[in-house]
Amino acid sequence: MQRAVAPPPVYYAASAPPPPEPPVRGRLWRMLGWVSIGLSVVLVAGSLTTYGFWRRLDGQIDRENVDGKLGEHRPPKLNNSLNILMMGSDSRAGENARYGTEAGQRSDTTILLHISPGGQSAIGVSFPRDSMVQMPPCKRRNGTTVPAQFGMINAAFSNGGPACTWRTIESLTKIHIDHYVEVDFAGFKRVVDALGGVEICVPRRIDDPKAELHLRAGRQTVRGDQALGYVRTRYVLGDGSDLDRIKRQQAFMASVVKKATDKGMLTDPGRTYAFLSAATKSIKADNGLTLSVMQKLAGSLGGMSAGKVRFVTVPVQAFPQDKNRVQFAQAAAEPLFRAIREDNKLPQPEPAPVPAQNNAQPLPAAQVRLGVFNASGTGGLAQRTADQLTDRGFQVVKVGTAKKTFPHTQILYGTGAERQAERLAIAVPGRRPHPWASARPGYVYLIIGRDGPGLRTLTPTVPKMAGEIRADRDICAQA
Repeated sequence: MQRAVAPPPVYYAASAPPPPEPPVRGRLWRMLGWVSIGLSVVLVAGSLTTYGFWRRLDGQIDRENVDGKLGEHRPPKLNNSLNILMMGSDSRAGENARYGTEAGQRSDTTILLHISPGGQSAIGVSFPRDSMVQMPPCKRRNGTTVPAQFGMINAAFSNGGPACTWRTIESLTKIHIDHYVEVDFAGFKRVVDALGGVEICVPRRIDDPKAELHLRAGRQTVRGDQALGYVRTRYVLGDGSDLDRIKRQQAFMASVVKKATDKGMLTDPGRTYAFLSAATKSIKADNGLTLSVMQKLAGSLGGMSAGKVRFVTVPVQAFPQDKNRVQFAQAAAEPLFRAIREDNKLPQPEPAPVPAQNNAQPLPAAQVRLGVFNASGTGGLAQRTADQLTDRGFQVVKVGTAKKTFPHTQILYGTGAERQAERLAIAVPGRRPHPWASARPGYVYLIIGRDGPGLRTLTPTVPKMAGEIRADRDICAQA
């Protein structure tokens, strides 16, 4: 009798350490904690409202046009949340030449920052650099195309720069990304110093001559070269694995966010501007991240605090062909991606249904025969919305495209389907059902207009995950 083979285990916080690398000075930058600079720029920008300040900051950002590089079949934008892809580059160009010689550039840190509608919470999702994934074809800066390939996820950046990583993450997660921010390490020290230092916590005394790092055990604030050395060190902390580095990376970012969102800093325009000025000189972004977009984002993030920011890692499992590589654990990763895709609104109580003429209660979702249709110009939202409603118990019998344009989403119903329409109105709040003479008797129709479906969030936006780190946690609890 053949013995059953157990499925590979799912790993959330550790992976097999990669083979030792020679202690080349340039390769000690794997921690790439400076991605937190970009994160903090986004989260604290709400404290600046003066237009002149914004103009000066905007002029310091290096931008790239990604039009035509993201492919024709991108995931549709389903809601009003904001997704920013954040990458740490180890380029040695320009100011970075002093940190050693390394051909080309890589993105050893890739984080998707998801900001919920209304700016009430944010989550940073780390993608392990040694994840084996399928990458789509990408255009190089010289106009040539790199064919689709299977390999480590950080190769996408080498293949086609930020736009290629952007396209790869979209293809893997089906999450629509709005903007990207790339950070190199030349400005890392000046940004940390503009914050007045960043608090870290190490489990034991550290003496690493290669990283020029000497730290006592326990809680301490690092600045300048010591902060630089902390994010550079590779072998003296942890097991050297990529996922172990990610945990320390997230702890460092949490500390930066905590410091950057501190009330003392946010109420001091001079300190805030000095920090953002140092940071914007160190980042690169897409040309769509305009002054008006940043101002709008700032307005929505005015109430953000460290306790509303957390960090998670995409669940992975061992890659069968190479113990030093990992692959996404799809059964655990897909719920995370889906929660981000479907983050339509802030969690809210179930609204009271529109009372029927006979005062009867709405029917269960399973008894609603439903057709879901795109209005002209709304792309593929109907199928996505139909899948979500099916998962919530609705009986979707038809998905298609309406023959006319609807500026607003509508719920229409046929003869005898008033109570079914009221049940759908609970899942799609703010849409009052209307009878439709052309509808089939007993059927309900959801026509998705240009304002989107606006499905009600049933649970907190993104559920808690194993190993997540909140930015307001005690830093020593993460050491």
